[in-house]
Amino acid sequence: MQVLFIPKEGVALYQELLSSETSRDALRFYRPVQTAAGVQISMASLGSALSLASDLRWYVRRYMRDVLFEISDGVYCTRALAQEIYYGRLAVLHTPWKFRKTWSFQSGQVISEDRISVDAGRGEATAGTAIGETVVLEIWCTEEEFLGQKRSEEKGDDVEDDITSL
Repeated sequence: MQVLFIPKEGVALYQELLSSETSRDALRFYRPVQTAAGVQISMASLGSALSLASDLRWYVRRYMRDVLFEISDGVYCTRALAQEIYYGRLAVLHTPWKFRKTWSFQSGQVISEDRISVDAGRGEATAGTAIGETVVLEIWCTEEEFLGQKRSEEKGDDVEDDITSL
């Protein structure tokens, strides 16, 4: 499993994470890798990936646009969907997933976001492949995110706070 930290525009995320003692401490057991889409870290499980994202919450809010979790080869999900799967066990994944998007990256920045209709299969640009200098990822999300009603970090903190207060 991979967790992918997507930087905000103009942020050198890899350098930011390595320049701070606090983030270096959280990442001491991992090997972050700079990719065309952001900083990627290999994890043992979805639970450990969510835990790392939680440990880096301050950096996520300040320097990152989003955090994505690889749920199968080349297919990622948002933090909100990952939390529904792991904490709430609310979502049961099936193929094809109704709420899908593609994000295109160039030089470490998101250059486009497109929704994928339920009936559409994968296009010419498959998830995670490089086309010239553009990387395209397929991202599964919650219905709210698909409709543009909530971003993953808005819902993510609420769910996490509810879990820790139990």
